Amino acid sequence: MADGQFTGDPHDIEDGFIHLSAAGQVEGTLIKHYDEHDRLLLVAIDLEALGRSVKWEASRGGALFPHVYGPIPASAVRGLRHIRRNDEGDWVLPADLERD
Repeated sequence: MADGQFTGDPHDIEDGFIHLSAAGQVEGTLIKHYDEHDRLLLVAIDLEALGRSVKWEASRGGALFPHVYGPIPASAVRGLRHIRRNDEGDWVLPADLERD
């Protein structure tokens, strides 16, 4: 995060938008895109604070995912949580995270 805003990782920059997942999509995103990691930081973003820069677009399996066309200011961050894998290698997600 530079200058108080996140402008995306290399994949986001290449695609022209920042990829996000709704709460119920997090586990699938972790399995598909972050298999090589053991620990990550899960960031909760206030999508309403981003206004029209958020577009819900079809992605994996036709599901709608939030994509952000522009930077995400630090002021839109509503929470940070460290997540990790358990001894069996499964992601341990917060108990209050909505799941499908």
